[in-house]
Amino acid sequence: MSAPLKGIRVLDLSRVLAGPWCSQNLADLGAEVIKVERPGAGDDTRGWGPPFAKAPDGTPTRESAYFLSTNRGKRSITLDLARPEGQAIARELAAKSDILLENYKVGGLARYGLDYPTLAQSCPRLIYCSITGFGQTGPYRERAGYDFLMQGMGGLMSITGEPDEVPGGGPVKAGIAVTDIMTGQYATIAVLAALQARHASGRGQHIDLALFDVQVSYLSNQAMHYLVSGEVPPRIGNGHPSIVPYQTFRAADGSIIVATGNDGQYQRLCTVLGLPELAQDPRFLRNADRVRNRIELAALLGAAIARETMDHWIAALEAAGVPCGPINTMDRVFADPQAQARGLSFRLPHPTAGEVPVVASPLRFSDTPVEHVRPPLLSEHTEAVLTELLGRSHEQVAALRESGIV
Repeated sequence: MSAPLKGIRVLDLSRVLAGPWCSQNLADLGAEVIKVERPGAGDDTRGWGPPFAKAPDGTPTRESAYFLSTNRGKRSITLDLARPEGQAIARELAAKSDILLENYKVGGLARYGLDYPTLAQSCPRLIYCSITGFGQTGPYRERAGYDFLMQGMGGLMSITGEPDEVPGGGPVKAGIAVTDIMTGQYATIAVLAALQARHASGRGQHIDLALFDVQVSYLSNQAMHYLVSGEVPPRIGNGHPSIVPYQTFRAADGSIIVATGNDGQYQRLCTVLGLPELAQDPRFLRNADRVRNRIELAALLGAAIARETMDHWIAALEAAGVPCGPINTMDRVFADPQAQARGLSFRLPHPTAGEVPVVASPLRFSDTPVEHVRPPLLSEHTEAVLTELLGRSHEQVAALRESGIV
């Protein structure tokens, strides 16, 4: 069967990460995604390297790993939106699309006649998703938004990292742009919900997504910790604010994670470590007791774990039903038997690199599987889109190219 969103068309005016992450999800699900890029330059991330994918002879191509990671399955066209002819083509494409994604500054597309109020007049069924740093309203609405700033301003870095008093302590950002990616995920949910709403109403709508809002929303239990108690959650490194022991420990040859989610798992952990007395110690009897006395307990458990290797403890703890695992580097992640069994990475043919690696979508459908299609070359589909979708002749496209509009 065809992919779930077959027949849905997306006009993607976004760039870098949050918007393109959403449109990549939609492309995986079968939507036709037309990615609009700047003539001669393309999406900023095309130049964000090294590393770049390598050609069969080992020489680097122009395809950056960053761009490849977030633009799978799209059709690339180039279009100069600063010129009236380019704006007119974009409006024609919007009229033939179900969804439009954009991440310009607030009001940035109005001067091109590509804002929601303008397009909604002629395209009332269009679902228009705007992604900005701070949203369409509020005192910060005109500020630019970047993932790093949002991790700080939105509270994530205040709970990530070791306490200030620990050597090397202080706020730390996540290793990937989690706010951008989560915004792309929320955008995916939002446009699919708007599609469903359109089935009933026949109308599209404007979706206002802000990186700041998303960052605050996924503070989840930590936000509720503050809102319920009035207490500002501290940084506790690799520990969990509400569950103990749920943290990393140093074994003889590396670090492991122990994640006991209930009292029974904790008791089995004590047995495996040869510390049965800790399972009955009043200081650690229940999870709430362990949270209050986390420092003392971690020291006792850590001393025992340090005496044996990672593999020793992982085998012993798994056999006892205690959740645990290694801290894998990227090479270990993709070499892991589970990652290989699930096909989490594979290679797709590519016109300049021969093949490019792909990280598989985690979405698994029994009847309508996702589609994995390689990322596009810059402007690879300009002629096809303009001739097939908008009815331009090859001569007209050549003239547009000659004038630098595409």
